[in-house]
Amino acid sequence: MKKDIHPTNYRLCAFKDMSNEEVFITKSCANTKDEIEIDGVKYPLIKMEISNTSHPFFTGKVKLVDTAGRVDKFMNKYKNRKTSN
Repeated sequence: MKKDIHPTNYRLCAFKDMSNEEVFITKSCANTKDEIEIDGVKYPLIKMEISNTSHPFFTGKVKLVDTAGRVDKFMNKYKNRKTSN
């Protein structure tokens, strides 16, 4: 393996979802100037716009597309066409 190719600043960081103020701690080497104190310990803070706690896919608030309406529209548009058998 090659030497000195891995980042040297791999450390615990706090990630904060700015849409719902949820914070979780994990390791990262991303650069940041912000800090946050959690339980008396200061962590580098990485701000995010969306995470698994606010994304519609994970929260179950996914919009369902009305596919039946699309099928009906297609059938009405092409119902008078002849089939080529």
